[in-house]
Amino acid sequence: MHGRPAGHDVVAAVEVHHPTPLARMPHAAPLVPVQPGTIPAVTSIVLPDGRVVTGYATEPAKPEPVATKPAVSRAAVNIALGGIGFGAVCGGLVLLTAFIAAFAALIHQLIILAAVIFGGWIAVQVFSASGHRGGTTVNIRKAIFKRNHFHG
Repeated sequence: MHGRPAGHDVVAAVEVHHPTPLARMPHAAPLVPVQPGTIPAVTSIVLPDGRVVTGYATEPAKPEPVATKPAVSRAAVNIALGGIGFGAVCGGLVLLTAFIAAFAALIHQLIILAAVIFGGWIAVQVFSASGHRGGTTVNIRKAIFKRNHFHG
């Protein structure tokens, strides 16, 4: 062996280090809003291991009051109000349809009246004898028709 006598082994001293766990800190208290002009009292607490913790005293959190349920659910009230509103609208829709039907009947009657008046005016113009406008007048009372020929 290179430079060492035989039978002599070198033993090195080994040190083992074990980590020391840190003490857990108590959970921090929530911040409490302070009224302006008032100074809260400072409180000190001695923990079982001898440490002293100093801080402001806080009031314990009060649970929120439980809201009482109404005798009738909100959904039932909403359904009932929707039914009342629908009933009110249906009455208006009945009136609206009656108005539309009456308006359609009025338009129908006006169209018939215009046709009668215009048709009468045209009939008077066609069959009136007062205005002779010229042309050939043929008296066919004494005429003889033979074999589709006119002999006058």
